[in-house]
Amino acid sequence: MNVTGNYQLVKRINKSLVLQTLRHRSPLSRAELAQLTGLNKTTISSLVSELLDEQLLYESGPGQSKGGRRPVMLHFNGNAGYAIGIDLGVNYVVGILTDLNGKILREQRLPLQDKDYNRVLAQIDSLVTTLMADIPASRYGAVGIGIGVPGIVDPDGMVLLAPNLEWNDVQLRHDLSQRVELPVILENEANAGAYGEKMFGEHANVDELIYVSAGIGLGTGIIIDGKLYKGVGGYSGEMGHIIVEPDGLKCRCGSRGCWERYASEQAVLTSAQQLKRDHPHLFPFKESGISLEHLITLAESKNEAVIALFQRVAYYMGIGINNIINTFNPERVIIGNRLATAQPWLQKTLFATIDHRTLHFHRQNVTLSFSNLDDRSCCLGMASFVIEGFFEESQLSLDRLR
Repeated sequence: MNVTGNYQLVKRINKSLVLQTLRHRSPLSRAELAQLTGLNKTTISSLVSELLDEQLLYESGPGQSKGGRRPVMLHFNGNAGYAIGIDLGVNYVVGILTDLNGKILREQRLPLQDKDYNRVLAQIDSLVTTLMADIPASRYGAVGIGIGVPGIVDPDGMVLLAPNLEWNDVQLRHDLSQRVELPVILENEANAGAYGEKMFGEHANVDELIYVSAGIGLGTGIIIDGKLYKGVGGYSGEMGHIIVEPDGLKCRCGSRGCWERYASEQAVLTSAQQLKRDHPHLFPFKESGISLEHLITLAESKNEAVIALFQRVAYYMGIGINNIINTFNPERVIIGNRLATAQPWLQKTLFATIDHRTLHFHRQNVTLSFSNLDDRSCCLGMASFVIEGFFEESQLSLDRLR
């Protein structure tokens, strides 16, 4: 029996429990921490001492007393390091720099110049350099980079398929790690968005949650029993490719009638391009192309033809979400990513479609909403993955030194 190994494992588990409790509940006294974690005062004292030495905690002046001496309060030190979270879209890339609490300190948005892998890699490298420029001094500095990718990512950080970027089997994690010399984590962007909503949205206490990422493509992140559900191979959530029209439009995945062909940002842009060809006077813009921002401007000016485009997309979005609700029976469904900025012209048709088609037993228990994180859900989720990975690795490394 490996007594030492078992002791170190239990210690790491307890130390992680203390750290995570203070991360989410600080300030706390040592007595409050012992009560919340169920650990005895001796264990709390030892673990807190180590975390103070590691500068992951700090103490402040006496708090309120419930009788006796006023206690010294413990705080999680969010300024001990920084994380970078990146949302790699199909026509944009967004990056944020956060502290270890996930508080956004910097943000950078860039249009993607094209889909060429090496040029996108160079843009991400440049984005990271900008976010890290002159960051304040801290014990741990930048602890890692997380990138949400619009496609299927394997556990080794290879992008197996990103059809809207036209990528297959690219070693994004490895290639970026060679440039930045920091730990790099990759995840599907909808999974990251779901985790961002769970950690930072209005739904922290919700354990059954589906996040619908409606960008150029469409995907879902699934939270079941408070945890991200990824399936046996790690590839769950590709619900943009459920079939809503059996003999419908050709999809980049090779199939026909996929949900994302009818309920995504690209779906409304494609319809708008046809509308512009037929009725060019409806589009009084100098630019030759059409963007989501153009369409929102037109909808704000009561352009009925453009509003009708949004309503058609909302109808199909409701069809797909109906399938999700009837399948998973979730407590929350959250619509996010760029198309969610068109909420005023989507919501009525979307909600009416779901009310009409969803089984009564499922509909009465689910709340539908648009994300309150704007389009930052993915970035925040990736920053959280980085921070949690840092805690796990740092405790292993620091324990080896003791």
